[in-house]
Amino acid sequence: VLRTCARYGVAVEINAHPWRLDLDWRWHQKALDYGCIFSINPDAHSIRELDHMHWGVEMARKGGVPRTRVLNAMGLAALLAHLSKRKCDSKSGGKRRSSASKAAA
Repeated sequence: VLRTCARYGVAVEINAHPWRLDLDWRWHQKALDYGCIFSINPDAHSIRELDHMHWGVEMARKGGVPRTRVLNAMGLAALLAHLSKRKCDSKSGGKRRSSASKAAA
């Protein structure tokens, strides 16, 4: 799953709810090695639960995830760059477009 997320530029969720805390921090380095990016989600079902976010940040730090690999810690320019890389060519069956196919378009 992690390899496929990296291949297609799909973010791996770090669920910050204190009863979940998945993806387990011990998998973060493997995901980084594959080239994954992350998104930290408080899994909030009420306004009060937005405070869970700090648990996800702590798990990301424990797993060695740099803020440059976390979508919701990126600045606007970095986020837009990531999203533009993720644009799919509908003819490729959802696969990311290569530089050659972009140039030909």
